[in-house]
Amino acid sequence: MWDELGRALALVLVIEGLGPFIAPGRWRLTMLRLAHLNERSLRAVGLVSIGLGVVALQLLKN
Repeated sequence: MWDELGRALALVLVIEGLGPFIAPGRWRLTMLRLAHLNERSLRAVGLVSIGLGVVALQLLKN
C-alpha cells in the first residue's frame, strides 16, 4: 500500500510540474486567476477536482 501511495504522489508531482514547464506564462496567469477567486468559488474548484479524481479512480480500478 505505501508503495502505491508513493507512486501516486510521484505521479502528482510529475503532472503538477508539466504546466510550469510547458507553458509558464499561461500557468502563471491561471494561478493569478485562482488566487483572486473568492473562497466559495475556490472550494467549488476543489470539490469538482476531488469528484473527477474519485470518478477516474473508480473507472481505472475496474
